[in-house]
Amino acid sequence: MATSVPGLTDVRPLNLEEPEKQEITEVQLEAMIPKPVGYHILVAMPQIEETFGDTGILKTTKTIHYDSILSMVGLVVDMGDQAYTDKDRFPTGPWCKQGDYVMFRMNSGTRFMVAGQEYRLMNDDSIEAVVEDPSGVQRVN
Repeated sequence: MATSVPGLTDVRPLNLEEPEKQEITEVQLEAMIPKPVGYHILVAMPQIEETFGDTGILKTTKTIHYDSILSMVGLVVDMGDQAYTDKDRFPTGPWCKQGDYVMFRMNSGTRFMVAGQEYRLMNDDSIEAVVEDPSGVQRVN
């Protein structure tokens, strides 16, 4: 006989299908994406291409994995309510805003996936630059 735990009656089991195979509504997706708190910033990472440019040559799984881990540019999706509010650390105001493409160190932040999209949750002071056109930015091997 199953027992219920107070406060956990609305918890549903995880759907273990691959995220790309699940049909998710926009409302469900928004509910899945964590809301940053405090001084944290939520950054969406670019989708990694499986080929080398227009050559059609496929990247190895290892190369795709490295490209994913070592990405250093992303899109600011959301910010915690205390991001950039410390006047001593940020006397000139915020370094970025929602909708900016930003640059950061390759291994910055907490990495996670929601519905096949990689995100990073990072500290406000992890942002090193705002990038107007991220299409030309590449890491040095």
